[in-house]
Amino acid sequence: MTHRLFSTLALVALLVCPALPKDKKKLVLPADVLRARTVLVVIDPDAGEPVDQPFSNARARDSVEKALLEWGRFDLLSAGQPTDLVIAVRTGNGKAMQPTIKGGPLDQRPGYGQSTDSTIRIGGQQGQPPPMQDPSLTPPNRGPRMSNEVGSSEDMFVVYRGNEQYPLDSPPVWRYIAKDCLREPKVAAVEEFRKAIAEAEKPQPSKKP
Repeated sequence: MTHRLFSTLALVALLVCPALPKDKKKLVLPADVLRARTVLVVIDPDAGEPVDQPFSNARARDSVEKALLEWGRFDLLSAGQPTDLVIAVRTGNGKAMQPTIKGGPLDQRPGYGQSTDSTIRIGGQQGQPPPMQDPSLTPPNRGPRMSNEVGSSEDMFVVYRGNEQYPLDSPPVWRYIAKDCLREPKVAAVEEFRKAIAEAEKPQPSKKP
């Protein structure tokens, strides 16, 4: 089974599962996630750019980074730096299948500048960042091409452990899927991740002898 087929099947599985905002069962975050202090935000490598909204994934990445800056819990890193967590984002447009552009330069990021009321972040990418997935399991980049993408019709925010060679090949530790959850000003996915961490860090009631 190819990596591409596996990714497609995984996305189909997500589509038939209940969206996490409606899931009443709480996921307990691992201790290493609670200790994490650095994070890298990337666009899901399998995501294409919708033809009618060619920069939607890049805008979502920027919105998530700004929300994380305002939160202040994590230091945001650039691709290529060792990081505790990797957050992959991917936008949906309300359709299970949509025409997209893949393999183009739309998501490349030579530089960035972001600011909040108390923080300014300016930087740039030096050279080609290391791959987030095993290159031997992914098809080569053949340049810009059209594709009919099958995926989630809603926005996706997926958290992975970062201290691995190919972090996006590992199972995610937390994810949130909902309509427009990557959009400003609320950026609901970051807010829900914040709530999940706060819930996990609450002191547990002592057990009676």
